[in-house]
Amino acid sequence: MFGKRSVTELEQGQRPKPSSEAQKKPAVSESAVKAAAPAAPSLTPPPVPAKSAKIAARPRKSEEYYRVKTQIFGALIDTIDLSQLAKMDAEQAREEIRDIVNDIITVKNLVMSISEQEELLEDICNDVLGYGPLEPLLARDDIADIMVNGFEQVFIEVLGKVEETDIRFRDNAQLLNICQRIVSQVGRRVDESSPICDARLPDGSRVNVIAPPLSIDGPALTIRKFKKDKLTLDQLVRFGTITPEGATILQIIGRVRCNVLVSGGTGSGKTTLLNCLTRYIDHDERIVTCEDAAELQLQQPHVVRLETRPPNLEGEGEVTMRDLVKNCLRMRPERIIVGEVRGPEAFDLLQAMNTGHDGSMGTLHANSPREALSRIESMITMGGYALPSRTIREMMVSSIDVIVQAARLRDGSRRITHITEVLGMEGDVIITQDLFVYDIVGEDKDGRVLGRHRSTGIGRPAFWDRARYFNEEQRLAAALDAAEADEPMRA
Repeated sequence: MFGKRSVTELEQGQRPKPSSEAQKKPAVSESAVKAAAPAAPSLTPPPVPAKSAKIAARPRKSEEYYRVKTQIFGALIDTIDLSQLAKMDAEQAREEIRDIVNDIITVKNLVMSISEQEELLEDICNDVLGYGPLEPLLARDDIADIMVNGFEQVFIEVLGKVEETDIRFRDNAQLLNICQRIVSQVGRRVDESSPICDARLPDGSRVNVIAPPLSIDGPALTIRKFKKDKLTLDQLVRFGTITPEGATILQIIGRVRCNVLVSGGTGSGKTTLLNCLTRYIDHDERIVTCEDAAELQLQQPHVVRLETRPPNLEGEGEVTMRDLVKNCLRMRPERIIVGEVRGPEAFDLLQAMNTGHDGSMGTLHANSPREALSRIESMITMGGYALPSRTIREMMVSSIDVIVQAARLRDGSRRITHITEVLGMEGDVIITQDLFVYDIVGEDKDGRVLGRHRSTGIGRPAFWDRARYFNEEQRLAAALDAAEADEPMRA
């Protein structure tokens, strides 16, 4: 809840526009050009593209608007019973606030148009019940990321492209207040003594906050939004992320208890892909998930979700990812899923994969399957384990079955670029084989990347026996379904 405070003035000046006039060069004769030596490559940076009309015309609420809003907000806090408001559902609370604000406007004899009044009512309701100016963005399902760089700049990612919005906060104090409200819902805090915080929204969207003094221009808030409708492999096929044949391979991998690492860069869709793979886990299996901020959305009935905990003000009480992975081994899991492997917990995950927990999965940041294996080795080494490199690699080979590589291409599209098996070792080198790869062939006139998925022609993958069992099971299930469908007809 915001207290009464003076309103920060917003600067009304506009940014200077870069000049678009090109410098004119003197004409040069053809003979002089032929005689000239080859010129060095130009180091001139590419021209900055002109801002779109939507971005250039950034409407800002006036000082008068914020003054009136602060006045009404103070009167609302003095009038409303917050304990009663907390007992109402969202719609009832919103209607109650609107009624009181309308009464305040009438009593104070404030003159404003209907549209201005509606805008003010919506802003105040969002401030009291939600996340203030962020509410319209959180309501949109086409936004993948929301990036707030101080109170005056809010960017979003839509369809792989980042664009600026006209959303503004009143000041950095309002922005920090909203950040505090978000992280407090999961029992965390953000302030000068603890300026970095990871949290989540009730819908599972991932949140990162970094506050002053680390963030120089005001609090920086980043929200990785999840779609309300969970993506499936069929939808990924329609988006061109993978082909139907590749999707079938992923279904088999998820179903027949292969140990899987999902590798990729930031924003490449690792968590989405992991969610898709978990849809093919049997509903009678016990699954334990370990995450920094709980964002996996498993559909099975028997799921235990674990989440790390930061230290308290005294620096005590921290629960790390490694603590969670080690503890979940005592919880009789059939599958262990680690939201993101980034440290010494990689060793414990490999041990779990190698000791009867087939079908375990995890994600990590890497740009290729080969690099993913190198990163796992580096994480174990940095965790303080005095093990020879060959021993670590033998452990990886015996634990990891498949690496699925996701990538975010330069046009913003996301593709599954590799489905790679880990086969064994020759000497000290880990042997892998690609089952499916994505080849980039060029770009079209609009800058979209053109490419194609292709099978590498491997005759039999290493999990062939498991896949054959899966295929037989699918055939029997289809036969049973057909028999059940024919039964009423016979009757």
